[in-house]
Order: sequence, then C-alpha cells, then structure tokens
Amino acid sequence: MDIDDDAFKGIEAIIQSMTPTERGKPEVLNGSRKKRIAAGSGTSIQDVNKLIKQFNETKKVMHMMSNKKNMANMMRQMKGMGGKGLPGM
Repeated sequence: MDIDDDAFKGIEAIIQSMTPTERGKPEVLNGSRKKRIAAGSGTSIQDVNKLIKQFNETKKVMHMMSNKKNMANMMRQMKGMGGKGLPGM
C-alpha cells in the first residue's frame, strides 16, 4: 500500500505538540490542552480529537487481539465472511 509521507505530517505535528505526560496518558487531555496542541501543530481541534479517537480505537483492538479467545473468535468471523468484499480472500 502506497501512503503519501505528507499524510503523516499532521499526525506527527500533533504528537510533537503534546507534552510527555499527554503522550503517555491521553486521558488527561481536556479542552484547553487540545486547543494548545491544535495551535502548536497548525491543525484544528477536530484533527486532534480525530487522532485521539483513532488512538483509542486502535488501543481497544490491540487489547482484544492480546486475548487469545478474542483473537480466535475474530478469525472464525473472518472465515465466516467467505472473503466477501475483501480482495485476495
């Protein structure tokens, strides 16, 4: 998959605009912190919120995948899909 390097520049700017505490514990982010991060990164508060939401969703998936039972269930569900709509399956 080809991904343009420019696609990550905004994400990188947002992360670099966070303090080490904010990077380690995103739950501390409140409205004023998000506003500061957006201003420091040259992005919008919506962009900051979107990144935080994506991070939280990814964290949930990774947690689910760390559980062997959940992983087995996900694999069964994927096999049950029969490759519909998924190229190469």
